[in-house]
Parts: sequence; C-alpha cells; structure tokens
Amino acid sequence: MADITLVRNHTLGLKGARAAADNMADKLTEKFGLSGDWDGNTLIFARPGVSGKLVVTEHDMNLEVTLGFLLKAMKSPIERAVHEQLDAVLIDNAPAKKVAVKEEKAASKKPAPKNK
Repeated sequence: MADITLVRNHTLGLKGARAAADNMADKLTEKFGLSGDWDGNTLIFARPGVSGKLVVTEHDMNLEVTLGFLLKAMKSPIERAVHEQLDAVLIDNAPAKKVAVKEEKAASKKPAPKNK
C-alpha cells in the first residue's frame, strides 16, 4: 500500500505529460538518487527505502510512493516536497506559460518606435 498518493489533472496531453514526468525524474535523480524506467506510460522508480510509480495519461498524473521503515518517520516533509515538485513541473510545462514566454521573446525583438 502506498504511503503517498497524488493525482494531478493537467492539460499537457500525453506527450507533454511524459516530458514533464521526465523533467521531474531528472530533478529527483539529481536531488535524491532515484532511478527509474518507463514501462509504457508508467514511470517506475526506486532507491533504497523508496519505491513508486507515476502513471501518466492524457489528462492526469497519478503518483504512488511507498516509503521504507526508516523514511516513514519523515513522511510529512517528503510528501510536501513531492507535492511541490509535481506542481512545479506541471506549471513549468504548461502550454499557457510556453506561449507567454514565446510572446515575451517576440516582443523583445521588436524595434523601439522612433520619436519625431
């Protein structure tokens, strides 16, 4: 039975959600030494004391994390960090943000109007 279960709806589509999941996995690998592999649309990850899976669909992400005995005592801070990381990666990969960034870049390339 999972110790931490999160479900997040998204508007990224399947391809965008997988990219977001890869981004999150890279950050978690760097920060916590987690390693994972894809099995279809499920990212299965583990390290000593932690295992879990992230199921990605076109409309949501379902994360289940099982903590080992020693890490169960730290469940609250771990759960908070997982919430923050998942929310951050979904925001960073949201289509509206990408459009806004492209518009900002385009606006910065326009020449300034000449004053007469």
